[in-house]
Amino acid sequence: MKGTLLATLLLTVAAGSALAQQQPQFTHYGLNGMSLNPAYAGIKGQGEVNLIGRYQYLNYSGTFDGGGSPRTGMITVSLPVLVLGGGVGLAVYYDQVGQSKMTNAALSYSQHVKLGSGKLGFGIQGIYTYLSKGTYNAIDRDDINVPKDASDSKLDAGAGIWYEAPKFYAGISMNNLLRSEYSFKSAGTAGVPSKYLAENHAYFTAGYNIDASSTVVVTPMVLVKAVLPGNFSSKSKFDNTKNYSFEGGLRATIDDKYWVGANYRHEESVSGLLGASFFKDNAVRLGYAFDFIAFNQAARAFSSQEIMLSYRLPKPGMVTRPAIRTPRYSF
Repeated sequence: MKGTLLATLLLTVAAGSALAQQQPQFTHYGLNGMSLNPAYAGIKGQGEVNLIGRYQYLNYSGTFDGGGSPRTGMITVSLPVLVLGGGVGLAVYYDQVGQSKMTNAALSYSQHVKLGSGKLGFGIQGIYTYLSKGTYNAIDRDDINVPKDASDSKLDAGAGIWYEAPKFYAGISMNNLLRSEYSFKSAGTAGVPSKYLAENHAYFTAGYNIDASSTVVVTPMVLVKAVLPGNFSSKSKFDNTKNYSFEGGLRATIDDKYWVGANYRHEESVSGLLGASFFKDNAVRLGYAFDFIAFNQAARAFSSQEIMLSYRLPKPGMVTRPAIRTPRYSF
């Protein structure tokens, strides 16, 4: 979805109360729920650490300032907190699109409730975002809507719900609840700052594990994404279908050790995924995704590529010493 707005973003740069830049997207969304939803924190019952590097529209050679290929790096951490019946999570990413650079950190807490064969998590998160804008080749050097070597930072919030069961998972979340407004100095006269509004982003994701055999699990998965401009009281906030996008895929996992998959991103790309796990309990996972840009390739590029490295900690348990039974102490 970021791809469909990339050209508009780079051409308009910033204008008054312009819509927020799209947040980064990942083809490994089915293996990293912490990047989408604060309620995911700790719900797997074991700790997880994920690293993802993505180069979108590889070698795109547009005429925009600083190039146009988005480059993103992310680390997420999810840890259960058994004593509280919940979990904590952290997601930090750096995203660069042309002259726009964003650093985002989100700290999450999720409270878990037993529901059926799984757990239902209710999550909240605090978000810190640092956004910087470089120098642009403006047609009008005094245009007050064009930022120049400026930066701003804001705090925001997010919330979500996640259900996790052995066969099924689903989650819905929203961030930028406060719709923070960023201000940037510009080259224009009168010292009027350029404005940037961080609009709400919403996500729905789900997957179902099908036992194809004793060693193979097939997982259909879907992700729906939306940018929701305007106040919640606005009647038109949810009406614009152009603000919605989706992707869906299928992943086959063998012995929880190897996987292969395919994914379709609406009006953008078709992707292939490969991965393998290593070491005891398949704790370390290494994955690779290749996106073939199947739509509007001339305005984007031939491909996007992504690498994921993750580590799953052992499941925690209660540390107790076994009772010692002897005739001497049997009273």
